[in-house]
Amino acid sequence: MAVLAPVLALLYSLPGLCRWLARPYYPLSALLATAFLLVRKVPPLCQGLPSQREDGNPCDFDWREVEILMFLSAIVMMKNRRSITVEQHIGNIFMFSKVANAILFFRLDIRMGLLYLTLCIVFLMTCKPPLYMGPEYIKYFSDKTIDEELDRDKRVTWIVEFFANWSSECQSFAPIFADLSLKYNCSGLHFGKVDVGRYTDVSTRSAQRGLPRELLAPAHCLGSLSASPFCHRYKVSTSPLSKQLPTLILFQGGTETMRRPQIDKKGRAVSWTFSEENVIREFNLNELYQKAKKQSKPREEVPEEASGTQSAPGHPDGETKKDQ
Repeated sequence: MAVLAPVLALLYSLPGLCRWLARPYYPLSALLATAFLLVRKVPPLCQGLPSQREDGNPCDFDWREVEILMFLSAIVMMKNRRSITVEQHIGNIFMFSKVANAILFFRLDIRMGLLYLTLCIVFLMTCKPPLYMGPEYIKYFSDKTIDEELDRDKRVTWIVEFFANWSSECQSFAPIFADLSLKYNCSGLHFGKVDVGRYTDVSTRSAQRGLPRELLAPAHCLGSLSASPFCHRYKVSTSPLSKQLPTLILFQGGTETMRRPQIDKKGRAVSWTFSEENVIREFNLNELYQKAKKQSKPREEVPEEASGTQSAPGHPDGETKKDQ
């Protein structure tokens, strides 16, 4: 029985594994991550390579290479302690393995190091990580539709993710957010996404919502980065150093009531783990879901097609993932 369980688990995950291997990003990443191992261990390739071993065997690691590989293993283990999904684990292994490979190749021969570094740059520019294309109940916003949709019905609560396709953290969180949308989406609680990597002005512009007409911000607030009390902004930095991607914002009554990660007084993001359990707990999704269902009961008789505020799963109004 102890042997049968892993075999059944492997057979169950075999279709997903085949789809995973069919994507060129992962096989090529694995090839780059194991490049030095192949060069050092495969006899036709390792012949003639320099080695600091006492026996002079060029097809075996010397003591310095073993130290670098052990240090790589320790770094990967430390980084993977906070990983949530399998993609995050694999992504950390690939990233740090490539760094270690570059160091090992440069130590071996500067020409081999330059060649490996060039291959990594070409791979980074031409081969992007595959986007999540599974089932979801999420509406994709553009820079022109997000304000309009949030203002359409103030009774609807929105949880909006601000993301960028180049961010590995956003890609890892995508299936989690999609699963949450399938579990908690209803007529009074909707899920949305904005690609701030594509629509950069969304993260900095003003959005005047939830204020009476006499308190609306003047025209000079629009596009301004000044801290005016009448100018509400999403303020999601797209810099990789800011660690603000992804950002989840809860909108109730058309105004922001909560966001994760939080931003401290110095403008830095407070570390927060984007796991399904954390999102459910921090945003009180169970309570929001029950409250949204009770509030939407009088409107349940209105067909969704007539209301125009809800889309079918996997086919949101406006933009789709293919458009991204």
